[in-house]
Amino acid sequence: MAQEQILEGIRILDFTRALAGPTCTRLFAEMGAEVIKVESAPAGDLTRRVSKIRNERSLYFVQQSLNKKSVCLDLRKPQSLALLKELVKECDVVVENFKPGVIDEMGLGFATLQTLKPDIILCSISALGQSGPLSAKPGYDYIAQAYSGVTSMIGDPQDAPSLPLLGVGDVMTGVHAAFAVAAALLYRARTGRGKHLDIALLDAYYHCHEVNVHQYSGSHGAIKPTRGGRHLSYVCPAGVYKARDGYITIMAFLHHWADLCRAMGRADLIDHPDYKDDPTRLSRLEPLTAMIEAWLVGFPGKDEAIAHLESFGVPCAPVLSVEETVNHPHHIARGTVRVIKDRLAGEFAIPGMPIRVMGMEANQMFEAPTLGQHNAEVLGTVLGKSAEEITALEAGGVLYAREV
Repeated sequence: MAQEQILEGIRILDFTRALAGPTCTRLFAEMGAEVIKVESAPAGDLTRRVSKIRNERSLYFVQQSLNKKSVCLDLRKPQSLALLKELVKECDVVVENFKPGVIDEMGLGFATLQTLKPDIILCSISALGQSGPLSAKPGYDYIAQAYSGVTSMIGDPQDAPSLPLLGVGDVMTGVHAAFAVAAALLYRARTGRGKHLDIALLDAYYHCHEVNVHQYSGSHGAIKPTRGGRHLSYVCPAGVYKARDGYITIMAFLHHWADLCRAMGRADLIDHPDYKDDPTRLSRLEPLTAMIEAWLVGFPGKDEAIAHLESFGVPCAPVLSVEETVNHPHHIARGTVRVIKDRLAGEFAIPGMPIRVMGMEANQMFEAPTLGQHNAEVLGTVLGKSAEEITALEAGGVLYAREV
């Protein structure tokens, strides 16, 4: 028997590409919403050309497109726009992450969508937002990251800023967008009205400044936050420390300082004037780091050091490589690492579904679509087109499909 889905009955028209937008719609797809992914002929989503490791199949695309339906249209043809307008009438939400203004140029701006379906929800995802002096700039994750001040906080303070090799901003923005869409659906259920949502990577990134902005502002500029390398810059000890065979992250600030001192057999340091609080310890970061690392190398390896630290209640963790995470027993048991089977690319691991609902399986055996795979299904089932009409659209080059 098929598992009940929380978002069953919600239909989303998905114009997104790359990562931020597809993250938003993927969360909906994996929770049971019908997501109709609109792709432009002949190439489709640009990520179909990335990570083509097996059988010309993009593993990147597969990861971001589970349980979505692909409809591929030649968007230069007037019939394609007409079909899209028909689809809008049958959908609850439209999600797009074009450069601001493009959706209006296509003839599918919010005002037009409302004439087609008055309670429609449009979620517009962009790098720098739909308004403001920078809104017209094209952008990707790292562009928004640079503007947000986040890039300036990454790396060694004596070197150039660094980039995290992760889609942090894109994924996080996609999650913000999914929450916004869910909230708009609740609002519509209460009022009967739709909304236009403006979700920007810049805003999502800026929202992550834990202490930086208020410390700068609250100190009238006396505090100028910058990158701290492998240590936090506002509490101590809190960072990455070298053990005999690798690195350990230790978070022993505030009340955990006493736990670390006891673990090291140095209870005399708990209230020592040189180490009594976080600001004092920060002023002595280098000698404190040297002391902790000299103690760590006394263990055979990081596992033994972590076991000892944990016995004293010190928050700590090994710094795992990607290879180690894929094979970690906790990650596997929890489904944080998920193995999927794609009919073209075979079996491989991807990150698991991050939203868990107790009593329901998070990682279901969903598949990603080939380009235009659901042309006939969507046009026939959702729009009621006949087989003859669909064949004519295919012959006229309006619809397009290919496996790889």
